Amino acid sequence: MSTPMEVSLQNPSDIGEVSRPEGVSDSNSIPIPAADDKVLVSVEVCLNPTSTARIEDVRTAVERMLENRSLSYIDGPVPVPVDDTFLLENVKKILICDTDESGDNHKVLLFWQVRLAVHVFQLSEEGPGEELSGDDMLSIFNEWVLPAKEFDGLWESLIYETGLKQRLLRYAASALLFTERGVDPCLVSWNGILDYPFAWTPGTGKTSLCKALAQKLSIRFKSRYSQCQLVEVNAHSLFSKWFLKVANWGFKAM
Repeated sequence: MSTPMEVSLQNPSDIGEVSRPEGVSDSNSIPIPAADDKVLVSVEVCLNPTSTARIEDVRTAVERMLENRSLSYIDGPVPVPVDDTFLLENVKKILICDTDESGDNHKVLLFWQVRLAVHVFQLSEEGPGEELSGDDMLSIFNEWVLPAKEFDGLWESLIYETGLKQRLLRYAASALLFTERGVDPCLVSWNGILDYPFAWTPGTGKTSLCKALAQKLSIRFKSRYSQCQLVEVNAHSLFSKWFLKVANWGFKAM
């Protein structure tokens, strides 16, 4: 019976990476993905109405908190840690978004699989401004400063087929980026993405979806635009003010 072979090392520091036979893996190792392979996860941080903290300071504090706590990532709220005085004083809520479409077969994303995009914002508590028609009977339009308290949580409350809201959000965000670059709108193909949700019958949530989408874009682009506004035009007032007047003129001409 042969005795085991003894191997001596002259310098332990010369040890490199130990190669393993093909098909054999280390059960204790964790396959850390490269930076380009990580899943982009959006984290929305809503400030308290009275907070005067710098957005960059809050963003840094939230990123540090999430990294230190080694959380798994699924859509939903993250409790503000009670041991972090700065976040307790300034942050109203922290929400992880849009992981349902990114995850593999809806598996939970672990902290080392994600790349965070933290969006810090403060809700406007102003109500809608409006302009009345000449007879003060109808409102011509309503206008909100975004993100508005009135629309808080509206996006999450809308339930559609899986991935529809995320695709719509990406298309709308791309349109804004194209506009920044001066791309001709005639050259941009929407591939029917707007035809489906906005061709629904009345009462199926088209207006709510528009408001929620505008709210979401104002949060995601907060670092690029100092202020966002949503204008809701009352089509009935325009119809009665202009179309019927033109129609009357037409009948008179006849």
